[in-house]
Amino acid sequence: MKNRISLGYGSGGRLTRDLIKDLFLKNFDNPLLSKLSDSAVFDLHGEKVAVTTDSYVINPIFFPGGDIGKLSVCGTVNDLAVVGAAPLYITLGMIIEEGFPYKDLENITASIKNAAEGIGIKVITGDTKVTEKGKTDGIYINTTGIGVVDTDIKLGMDKIEKGDKIILSGNIGDHGIAVLSKREGFKFESDIESDCAPLNTLIYSAIRAGRIKFMRDPTRGGLAAVLNEITEEGNFEITVKEEEIPVDDRVMGACSILGLDPVYIANEGKVVMVVKPDDAAKILSAVRRDPLGANAAIIGEVTDSKGNSVYLETIYGSLRRIDMPLEDPLPRIC
Repeated sequence: MKNRISLGYGSGGRLTRDLIKDLFLKNFDNPLLSKLSDSAVFDLHGEKVAVTTDSYVINPIFFPGGDIGKLSVCGTVNDLAVVGAAPLYITLGMIIEEGFPYKDLENITASIKNAAEGIGIKVITGDTKVTEKGKTDGIYINTTGIGVVDTDIKLGMDKIEKGDKIILSGNIGDHGIAVLSKREGFKFESDIESDCAPLNTLIYSAIRAGRIKFMRDPTRGGLAAVLNEITEEGNFEITVKEEEIPVDDRVMGACSILGLDPVYIANEGKVVMVVKPDDAAKILSAVRRDPLGANAAIIGEVTDSKGNSVYLETIYGSLRRIDMPLEDPLPRIC
């Protein structure tokens, strides 16, 4: 019997998936929602339109490499990009706590403006609410993103087959460790910055280079959550190689100190791609030509068309199972 909602239900792991399936899908189920995609894609008067929505409750709101404003734009754009959409518009809802510093709001608004202009999208509508002091943790932002998908782009878990390669666009764990270090006041030997960035240009180049079958950005729950979502929803088995997964030495060091595993740490500027094996090298080359994909790698493959497990081949040659995280070890990460 579930009596209370814990932080874990918003962490992107097993508890989040259970909440969506056991409660939200039960009440709202329809063919678009049941796909549980980052964005809903549907036909509208001959156009393929993509729509996504997201809310940002990160703590702290300013962190190395970004802030809640930049994060809200990049996160929304990336959810459109991974379904193959070209982002066009974004909506902006702000819930602000009474007493919030006006200067901080100015800086957040400037970050949103700069990020949107850099991507080439427009903020076309929004809403502002103010709550009593103590009723909100500073500021929360809600967005909706709208984009269009070329009719030739066809992505989905149903396209995945045994032998398909898994490409990761770069180092994992930067965002989670950067936010955690700021939140908890940890002083590591070198500063670690969030990877918060828009992926639409990188993804567009990858799509032109070869056949991509499925994409997802490994945010809450990290790489482990995305790979497990693929295996559970598609009934596949995936094996990835530890030595091929790119992790910055500083992040690895921080994880070792804190007892964390990088595969479970959130990212805000990375994408996981499942690609046709014959096209993997071409797609990888295209991703690496983008500055955001310089450390991209083929990290594994779909090793069986039946099963629902993810395995990590360690540097010692042994296999260990990577389970879906019950909850993110770092709540309020986005």
